[in-house]
Amino acid sequence: MRVLFWGTPEFAVPPLRALIGEGFDVAGVVTQPDKPVGRSRSTLEQPPIKRIASAESLPVLQPDRPRGEEFIAQLRALEPEISVVVAYGHILPSDVIVLPRLGTINIHASLLPKLRGAGPIQAAVREGHSETGITIMRMVKALDAGPSILQVRTPIPDDETFGELELRLAEMGALALIEALALIELGAAQESPQDDAQATYAPKVERAMARVDWTADARTVSRIIRAYDPRPGAFAMAKSGEVKLFGARLAPQVTNTAAGEIIAIDASGMTIACGVGAVQITSVQPAGKRRLAPADWARGRGTGLGERLF
Repeated sequence: MRVLFWGTPEFAVPPLRALIGEGFDVAGVVTQPDKPVGRSRSTLEQPPIKRIASAESLPVLQPDRPRGEEFIAQLRALEPEISVVVAYGHILPSDVIVLPRLGTINIHASLLPKLRGAGPIQAAVREGHSETGITIMRMVKALDAGPSILQVRTPIPDDETFGELELRLAEMGALALIEALALIELGAAQESPQDDAQATYAPKVERAMARVDWTADARTVSRIIRAYDPRPGAFAMAKSGEVKLFGARLAPQVTNTAAGEIIAIDASGMTIACGVGAVQITSVQPAGKRRLAPADWARGRGTGLGERLF
């Protein structure tokens, strides 16, 4: 089976490696353009998928947008039998979706129809879901609404971060992809329509979502911090400026303490009061600085006991 692969971030790397390792004929890779990085924005950083494709001598296409006659002609020249999309970053137009003989399938990091959209892993942690998973679905024009070919479930531990869950789901997605392609190749894939009435949405992560509201209960605050750990990082404001927070876990109940007040700093972390209960943070990152232990931040006069974060 000749596969055209679409993907950009690290999450897409295990599925591409699985295709190569299992001997699929990868016709080429479509990924987003190189990204300017650094203070001067003068250095271009390749997407992770491009680095893998280049190492494997695979053709690479990097359109600003996946459309236009010239781009369609480039796709046809690759002669794909099926397209596989994994966190590519753009919605594909209908003529691109139907171009391969076997159409286009997608790895989505949720149990569709739950959490359609760009941020399903963060949303699963933020909303306190007890389980999530991978859906291999057939792509249609509507957002994440195509029929399901295969689903794999996994529980979400109470202390798991977005980053940890993302790594697990990427590997699960790779295994599920190989199984789904085998079913398609054998003509044994059974496609199940989604129930649109049960659909929920997980929008693209915006900066405002990652700001901590200390008046919420400790369990909610912990989920917010874990949902954006390690990136982009949940944040709050201290006297010294913005600080990102990582490694949240529930701390013992506290009373008569204002929400956001720092009530302990020691070798195990920093404990902060919430509207109900408290959370302990294991590392912090002040603006423009590296990640460090809260005790080191306090010694550098970034904060102190009794100060309130907001």
